[in-house]
Amino acid sequence: MQTVRLGRTELGVSRIGFGGIPIQRVSETEAEQVIHRAIELGVTFFDTANGYGTSEERIGRAIAGRRQDVILATKTMARDRAEAAKHLELSLRRLQTDMVDLWQFHAVNNEDDYATILGPGGAMEAAEQALRDATIRHIGLTSHSMEIAMKGVASGRFETIQFPFNYVTSEAADQLIPLAAEKDVGFIGMKPFAGGMLSDARLSIKYVLQYENVVPDPGIESVADIEGISKILDDSWEITATELEEIEEIRKEVGNRFCRRCGYCMPCPQEIRITTALNVISFARRFPRQQVLDGSIGRAAEKAKECEKCGICESRCPYMLPIREMLVENIEYYEALKQDEAKVGPID
Repeated sequence: MQTVRLGRTELGVSRIGFGGIPIQRVSETEAEQVIHRAIELGVTFFDTANGYGTSEERIGRAIAGRRQDVILATKTMARDRAEAAKHLELSLRRLQTDMVDLWQFHAVNNEDDYATILGPGGAMEAAEQALRDATIRHIGLTSHSMEIAMKGVASGRFETIQFPFNYVTSEAADQLIPLAAEKDVGFIGMKPFAGGMLSDARLSIKYVLQYENVVPDPGIESVADIEGISKILDDSWEITATELEEIEEIRKEVGNRFCRRCGYCMPCPQEIRITTALNVISFARRFPRQQVLDGSIGRAAEKAKECEKCGICESRCPYMLPIREMLVENIEYYEALKQDEAKVGPID
């Protein structure tokens, strides 16, 4: 497995990372097996989050006694100093370590959150204290908003940026990836499979590998997943003319009709969490079924039933998505998930 430099962190990480969301969906034994297999295959970069259910705990148990073999990245959704410090303490305990290599502010998608994190009493103060205490080594930012991501990279306050990047969500290639390279900010490419929308791992991984300063971070669920991706890495990364044609066909088929979770559509007059509700189907393909039904995702789907179809969200969407139609589709999927699992097929 090739090792690459993650920007000015100077961390040497595997050419591909291990996204920690899907290991919640499998048994404890299976989760441990896939993590061990990933390490055997040369994967060193493991990315999880305080908000990913059992993910941190499972990674912590699996790497016990092997901490020196991995680079650990986790995240906090907290925006203020006190809550962020609590999150870090919990992450350290779950991961069974006294230090996290990369601590990221999670899903910073609007100006208010960005300003709060960097302002007096904000989460950045907790990160800076953690640096002094040597409980973290580096600070990063994750976002779905191009505006916030560009601002964060240019600011000099963050050593890494994690942003969606795949061949149907490729906007980052125009300015963000070049800016990250210029500022020597490590770029972690989240959602290389577009949140489960792209099924051909070969095309998805090879596309991202064309960008030398991008470390793709696919969600890994099974030994077969990581072995398949490892084989792609062992072969030629060059995209053939035939593969380019395949990519173009899939782009045409998928079109523009999916939510990037940039958040420009909000706030909603009915207080619907639009970006969450629009991604129920995507979440259901990655998270445990009960987590979708019983947690914040399910609550967002229930709240979406109150949509009055005013269309304000659509007037704000930079991608001109038919949000009202898409909400209905995601609500119907959610209802089918609740009432009859057979209607939506196996997702666990």
